[in-house]
Amino acid sequence: MLFSGFRIARPAALIGRLLGPIALIVVAVIAGMLLALVYMSDSIDEWSVAEHRHRLAEVLSAHKKKVEQRLDTILATTDLNSADLSRAASVPSVQQDDITGQSGVFEALVIADGSRSIRPVAAASSAPPSERPGGRESLEALVQFFFANPPSPGQAVEHFVYHDGAVYLLVAKDARGPAFAMAERAGQTVIIIYRYTIGDIEAIGRAAGTAPVTLVREPAPGHEVLPIKASLGGSMSLAWKPSLPSEAVWPRLAVIMALASVIALLALAVVWLVARRIAYNEIRMQDQSRRLAGQDTLSGLPNRLSFSMRLEQELARGQRSEEGLAVLFLDVDRFKDVNDIYGHMVGDNVIRVVAQRLQNLLRGADTLARLGGDEFAIIQTGVSAHHDAEALCRRILEAVKKPIELGDTTVSVGMSIGIVLSPQNGSDRETLLRLAGTALYQAKNSGRNRFSFVEREMDEALRLRKVVEDDLRKAIENDELVLHYQPQVEIDNYVVVAVEALVRWPHREHGLITPEKFIAIAEERGLIIALGEWVLRRACADAKRWPGVRIAINVSAIQFRHRDFVSDVMRIITESGIDPTRIELELTEGVVVEDADAAEEAMIELRAHGVRLALDDFGTGYSSLIYLRRFAFDKIKIDRSFLEAAETTGESAILIHSIVHLGRALGLTVTAEGVETQEQLEFLRALGCHELQGYLFSKPVTAEKIDELLAQPGVLQEQQSSIKKVAQVSKSAP
Repeated sequence: MLFSGFRIARPAALIGRLLGPIALIVVAVIAGMLLALVYMSDSIDEWSVAEHRHRLAEVLSAHKKKVEQRLDTILATTDLNSADLSRAASVPSVQQDDITGQSGVFEALVIADGSRSIRPVAAASSAPPSERPGGRESLEALVQFFFANPPSPGQAVEHFVYHDGAVYLLVAKDARGPAFAMAERAGQTVIIIYRYTIGDIEAIGRAAGTAPVTLVREPAPGHEVLPIKASLGGSMSLAWKPSLPSEAVWPRLAVIMALASVIALLALAVVWLVARRIAYNEIRMQDQSRRLAGQDTLSGLPNRLSFSMRLEQELARGQRSEEGLAVLFLDVDRFKDVNDIYGHMVGDNVIRVVAQRLQNLLRGADTLARLGGDEFAIIQTGVSAHHDAEALCRRILEAVKKPIELGDTTVSVGMSIGIVLSPQNGSDRETLLRLAGTALYQAKNSGRNRFSFVEREMDEALRLRKVVEDDLRKAIENDELVLHYQPQVEIDNYVVVAVEALVRWPHREHGLITPEKFIAIAEERGLIIALGEWVLRRACADAKRWPGVRIAINVSAIQFRHRDFVSDVMRIITESGIDPTRIELELTEGVVVEDADAAEEAMIELRAHGVRLALDDFGTGYSSLIYLRRFAFDKIKIDRSFLEAAETTGESAILIHSIVHLGRALGLTVTAEGVETQEQLEFLRALGCHELQGYLFSKPVTAEKIDELLAQPGVLQEQQSSIKKVAQVSKSAP
């Protein structure tokens, strides 16, 4: 239940990760749209208010111009010098205003400049303001304001004045100047006073297309104003409560936004449902993929990945409980033959049967896995000693070797097993897997159908083999190898007549690696041809330093059987410029026996070019007199094993005697290898051996040491004299 609950929570978390960004995007888009709409509506409202204010100002300005025009009419049609202006020419002081739509109320006055006398021009009505109750006082106050702010000659001035709760427009013009000839003598000024009524203010608002307009000293909240600069009586404004476009649009926008929000929520719900379905499908596919990734499809067993994870778990558990375990690597013997003979379908069935047999032998705490191909692996828990794992291995070998019946086909296979124990051989996964592979390799090389416990030497050998496989090609290409040379001396005077070239590999990590550790691997990996050419080329180059000394070079069977061997050898010798007769190729008996005709042809061709041939390790192989007489050898070399055994067994001494006499009878030079004592030297001298090679004279040394040795030809002779005297003294001692 805990595991299932965990699995249910995982899709929810996945859905949350999917829907979170989507929801944020949707909210951000809606919020952005709202902010944009608010900004746009505010801008539109501001523009609307500004437009109304502008139109209102234009209407008010137009009305002032109408009043000015009325003044100009008075000036043009009235004799201001007339004694009785009231009976002067008719002045249209009362008429319909085309702006306000009201009957304008005017008071036209003539003011004498000198006396400041005021005379009415014409009455605006039967009861003009000056004659109404309180009108005279208001008129005098306005005129007094005019006296304080008179117009310039020939100029017009206009003032808004607030007085006694009413707004007046005063327009005055000096009648002096060429345009007003009738007033020149008197120097008079004409004033028109217009009093705005409530109806006038409302009419101005209607003319501007604005909501009802009022005249106020202090605007109420939520009202817009058009300030009127009053020259007297304080500030005042035309105020109105604007009809904003947003107020009409926002209800509709609210409906639209509500619908959009509902649609967005529905879309999120749909996305949630789809995401939920996708998430569950994804989790199911992941679980299936994880299960398949950890399982071998053919056998149904855990695969390599699962095995490694399981091994880590068991190692951790073993450290806590101090319990040991064994790791077994198993390989089905002759499985490739089964596939080749019966086909892959039968091979697959064999794998299934073997897997089932192995599973039947294990306990519940053990783990069986298929690593791939015909390879299996087992983690055996509760192992305290070798015998625990050994008992299981014996049961496995017994079970697997039983014939497998597959319809009309009967198949028999075996199994090789490599075993490593923990903590005896290691406590980390990588080490145990590597050592188990090493043990399996040893089991297969030991004859198959058996098991092998890992040994430290075995692991070191395998690791060295891996190093050789990885680095030898590069070492050849980068000229990282070296040659050491061991002298071959004449038995009579100890003069160096030849040196045998022995390749060495100074590895940067493993030190000096001797040829017996990498020659066989070079043959397996196809590097022996390149290695042989490198040795021959370097030996020929060093031979130029030692005139008259032969250079003995070992040749492997694979190298000798190469179709271009002779031509390659002669090409390198020719390029080096040395005499071919100084080159001595050492061949083993197996080289010439495997394909005698081809070997004979190659040897004849080499000898025709002057190259000398030596039969190495004579007496350890076929040693057939027929082959020795058939092939044109120049020398035979007695193997060191005969000298080592000659001191303890008479048979070896007899064999050496026979080999020396056989070589001399066939006209061949006889060289003995492995000479280390003065007694061996005297024995070989007595038999008539021609040349000696061994640590008694020199170990394999560098070319520079050979230079020193050849520069002092008497050194070896003096050395042997000293050794001989010591030997004689030892024999004469009681």
